[in-house]
Amino acid sequence: MTHPFAVDVDTLSGMRPLSTAVFALGSNLGDRLENLQGALEGLRNTPDVMVVDVSAVYETAAVGGPEDNPDFLNAVVVTETTLQPRTLLERALAIEDAYGRIREEVDGPRTLDVDLLIVGKREIDEKALRLPHPRAHERAFVLVPWHEVDPRASIPGHGAVADLLADLDTSGVRRRDDLVLED
Repeated sequence: MTHPFAVDVDTLSGMRPLSTAVFALGSNLGDRLENLQGALEGLRNTPDVMVVDVSAVYETAAVGGPEDNPDFLNAVVVTETTLQPRTLLERALAIEDAYGRIREEVDGPRTLDVDLLIVGKREIDEKALRLPHPRAHERAFVLVPWHEVDPRASIPGHGAVADLLADLDTSGVRRRDDLVLED
């Protein structure tokens, strides 16, 4: 039990604790690799967000949407941050907007998708913000690159990424070693 008169040194010093925030990037319109690179730079240039690791680039068939929906390039970015989840979501949406993201069709083609997957162990269920991401645990195109950069990762309420991957068909997730996101 916490002592009722305990002092939170971080609060007194103005410091905020770091949380791991994980983002999934995807693009299937335009210069897909350049779009992912731009998203990575946008995250890297966000104050109080430090990029810790970036997965390789993967190519996958689009899930849902129109029959002629082009293949996606996907990657996962692991960060450490002091920012609150809502601020991270707003930044992700701003990065998408900067790359011309149109939100007309739920599973339609897009220049850029920047999904906030987790922020620490937080679980949030609001209309505009759900953490962990409500479908991350069932998407091989998210879990394969995430597992690559953090084999011990887990999704709050769902379990270890490695265990979740064991139950998914990953055959359609192809690593593209010829495409590299620059540090």
